[in-house]
Amino acid sequence: MTQYLVAIHHPDDYDPSVMEDEAMHSDIDRLNDEMKAAGIRIFVGGMHPASAATSLCPQPNGDVLVMDGPYLKTKEHVGGFWVLECADKDEALVWGRKAAAACRAPVEVRQFH
Repeated sequence: MTQYLVAIHHPDDYDPSVMEDEAMHSDIDRLNDEMKAAGIRIFVGGMHPASAATSLCPQPNGDVLVMDGPYLKTKEHVGGFWVLECADKDEALVWGRKAAAACRAPVEVRQFH
C-alpha cells in the first residue's frame, strides 16, 4: 500500500462561515466515515488561512529569514487534506474525486515517497 496526499485547495479569501453549509459538512462527515470504514484514512486535517502562516527561508549566509504569511504568493492555498493509504494511484483518484465533490473545491492527489 502506498500513501497519498489528497489536498483541498481554497481561494485566499475563503471564509468557511460563508462558503460552507450544513449539507457540505454532512458530505464531508460521510466521506470521512467511508474512508475510515475502508481502512484507508491515515490522517485528516483542516488548515487555518494561508495569511496565518509563517515562512522560514534559509539565507546564503546561514541565517534563516522569518516572514509573516505564506511562502508562495498565489491566489489559492491548501485548506485541508487527507493522508490515505491506497493500493495504487487509481484508487487514490477515486477518493480524490469524492473529496472534490464533498468539499466543492479543487483537489490535488500526490503520492508520498
